[in-house]
Amino acid sequence: MKIVVHGQQAFGQAVLEKLLERGENVVAVCTAPDKEGRPVDPIKTLALEKGLPVHQPASWKTDESLALMKSFDADVCIMAYVLLFVPQPVLDAPRLGSFQYHPSMLPMHRGPSSINWPIAMGATSTGLSIFWPNEGLDEGPILMQKTCDIGPDETLGDVYFNKLFPMGVDAMIESLDLVRDNKAPRIEQNLDEGSYESWFGKKQAEIDWAKPAQEVYNIIRAGIPQPGAWTTRNGDSIVISEARMASDSAGTVGEVTSIDDEHFVVAGNGGSIQVRKVKADAGKETAAAFATRTGLKVGDKLG
Repeated sequence: MKIVVHGQQAFGQAVLEKLLERGENVVAVCTAPDKEGRPVDPIKTLALEKGLPVHQPASWKTDESLALMKSFDADVCIMAYVLLFVPQPVLDAPRLGSFQYHPSMLPMHRGPSSINWPIAMGATSTGLSIFWPNEGLDEGPILMQKTCDIGPDETLGDVYFNKLFPMGVDAMIESLDLVRDNKAPRIEQNLDEGSYESWFGKKQAEIDWAKPAQEVYNIIRAGIPQPGAWTTRNGDSIVISEARMASDSAGTVGEVTSIDDEHFVVAGNGGSIQVRKVKADAGKETAAAFATRTGLKVGDKLG
């Protein structure tokens, strides 16, 4: 079976590596164009090390890109973390089509921040989908899905790197075997029962201390490690990059209620947040070091 791998970053590299370990016939690797001043994408580095042809179209919407995909004479295209829009003729060029990884239980959390949103919303589980992409936004038929729990203190990084990443690599390989054996389903999504959320960006990661403390904690967890949720002190931004819930409910919302050698605690609505690490103008540091450096004291207000 002739396989095209289309992907980026560590996930794409891991899928390619697994395919090569199995002795699969990878005929081409496609990835996003290089960016000036940025490291070469690891999937490109691996492909070149293995002597595989690498292609980096700036757009897949051109006649030239369609001709490129057809030139591979591939049986299937495996899309591992693809950000560029790929039109239907390109998706359909391989004889058996193209399938793609998405880190949510589609049709829930379609969109670019599908790991952040379940955590921010307080969900206790999430999962991944392998699907047959179309020109909609994560709307194609489902090939396979797998679930995982979200622990009460787990962050975006925990859920992705410890769960969705390794599960996803295995699911891509499992899906390939189903396609090869002509056993891969195409289960249409019921989009009316799903959701689409756009980017979980800076606006969404801003802390409103008046919200219930658990919601604040969920926003913090959903933003770590990219780079976390943020608040202000005297107009300056502070990113909270590690925290825990605390039961203490003394103080008014946003008020620093205690400081010790490791943490400081901020009062919330119905609970408090124990801040452990922050990022500010001096870079990443412990909450205690930040308090000492900036003169933060009990009674100060954040936000």
